[in-house]
Amino acid sequence: MDYQRMNPFRVGIIGGGIAGATVAMHLAEQGLNVTLFEAGESLVNGPPVCHLHAGGNLYREISDEQCLTLLEQSVATLRQFPHCANVRPTVIAVPVSDPGSPDALAPRLALLEQAYAELIAKDPSNKVMGEAKDYYRFYTRPEMEALQRRQRVEVPQQPDDWMIPFAQTIDLDKLKFPIVLVQEYGLSVFRMASTAELLLAEAPRADVQLNTKVIGLHEQEDSWQVETNKGTQTVDFIINACGYQTGTIDNMIGAARDRMVEYKAAFVSHWPAGSGYWPEIIIHGERGTPQGMAQFTPYADGYFQLHGMTEDITLFKTGLVSSSRSDAQPRLAQGFEEKIAHRWPPSEQRERTERAITHFGQYMPSFNSAEYAGQPLCGAQQIPGDDPTLRAADISFEGKRYARAEIVKASSALTVAEALLSHLKSSSLLMHTNPVALPQPDAKKVEERAMALAMDRGYPASLAKVYSA
Repeated sequence: MDYQRMNPFRVGIIGGGIAGATVAMHLAEQGLNVTLFEAGESLVNGPPVCHLHAGGNLYREISDEQCLTLLEQSVATLRQFPHCANVRPTVIAVPVSDPGSPDALAPRLALLEQAYAELIAKDPSNKVMGEAKDYYRFYTRPEMEALQRRQRVEVPQQPDDWMIPFAQTIDLDKLKFPIVLVQEYGLSVFRMASTAELLLAEAPRADVQLNTKVIGLHEQEDSWQVETNKGTQTVDFIINACGYQTGTIDNMIGAARDRMVEYKAAFVSHWPAGSGYWPEIIIHGERGTPQGMAQFTPYADGYFQLHGMTEDITLFKTGLVSSSRSDAQPRLAQGFEEKIAHRWPPSEQRERTERAITHFGQYMPSFNSAEYAGQPLCGAQQIPGDDPTLRAADISFEGKRYARAEIVKASSALTVAEALLSHLKSSSLLMHTNPVALPQPDAKKVEERAMALAMDRGYPASLAKVYSA
């Protein structure tokens, strides 16, 4: 008897965030039967996502190995989800108040440029961030002063075009030189959500069950019984993709796991004077200090998402918690759980947004006229292990039929899907696949649905619009 034909292998995915939705899409494209259990009303409704982390250049403290992993994962993500990218570069600068040197960035950037060139040589389809030779460029102070005298370009095409608005508004006296422009693109969480929703709706073997909370998990000899608020179902393999709540599912099966959870928030501002095209801007700083990194992420119609890596803005004094010997789930304080559920005190929303504006405004004085523009983008981020600087992580296994998606950054999600498929084959759980052609949703439909999702979640529709010159 052909077991595969008579009893089709089914993967159950708990959690429809970026990891769970990406795994579901990838497995559905391979012809597998997938059931996705999501407790919420829609997919990909988690922590704020604003860029790929293509090379990890935003983080000086992480290893070169992590950076190379993030680069490769980001290239794969752009190939898989072309409609989700905001194609604009990122400026990275070191302030004079920081002990670091901008020259320290050069060896890593050269390493990443070479790695990107090798990926393109291996497969020309990997050229998703422009030419390798244009991956980054340094700017001296005289070059920046020359750009100050240039007329702003309405639709930027060249690196200099993107640098003009930065050069004309930033306080050059507060920065060390050189300054770098790198092809680190934006990533739209709302367009990722709409892509997942539209694509999975067309996948014949994908069963997406929204408003379905898993309340029990029971291992059988060669399957799992999944108990939900709507009944019990049977699947052959479980992938735990519950994000910061991954430990709650581990607890159901008695699986120990060291992990941390960190609550973070990004803030939405509106600066009508800043309409037009901007690069993302990162001003490095020591995390957790009053001069922590300042991040300025542009969106359409003069909206900007802001991070300030200080305890008064993006970070929180008790926002980083760890698992224990008796509990695989790190426990956030109730106040953070309420914030994740979008129950922020209105005064705190406004206060932290205004602090974020002031924090970035110290480098770009004209930005101090920006205004609070609504509720924060917030959520909790899981970090497997005990290293809070870890940024490149993907999957771990517990036995033969249970896996955890442990991504820290969105670009790692596709790696989880590929590693899972490899595990299923190497474990002889899956003898073969029958790929199904699932066409990418139309770009306009993706954007329209993303805008509707943004508004449904209480955010400006502008955050979901395509931001690409």
